[in-house]
Amino acid sequence: MRIGDLATACGLTAKTIRFYEQAGLLHAPPRTSGGYRDYPSEAKSRLAFVRDSQSAGLTLAEIRSILALRDSGEAPCSHVTNLIHEHLADIEKRMSELRKTRTALRGLADRAAGTDPSTCTDADICSIIGGSTRG
Repeated sequence: MRIGDLATACGLTAKTIRFYEQAGLLHAPPRTSGGYRDYPSEAKSRLAFVRDSQSAGLTLAEIRSILALRDSGEAPCSHVTNLIHEHLADIEKRMSELRKTRTALRGLADRAAGTDPSTCTDADICSIIGGSTRG
């Protein structure tokens, strides 16, 4: 299957497929006598796996490591499980940080609502953020 047909079948661009090939996510296919890439039908499922993995938040390096395990004949299940847990822990940490930021921003919004700009002085950069208790 030529790259254009594969791209259409997978909802990708030919440029993306060439990038995945260069990044080691897709094996270089054999070439036709005319020099065109001739992808096997299995390339569709591999590209679907790459797309699904990216949607789950995995990096290209992580995806490449999973594919390398599979290509070597090893089931990557435990490796994938570890990656999932690492990503979940990272998301939990980021969500906690975002909740703290939201709380801080709500406090600033309340302060901003009670701030009279005419009371600001040249010494203030911003009394809302700067922690001034004027209002």
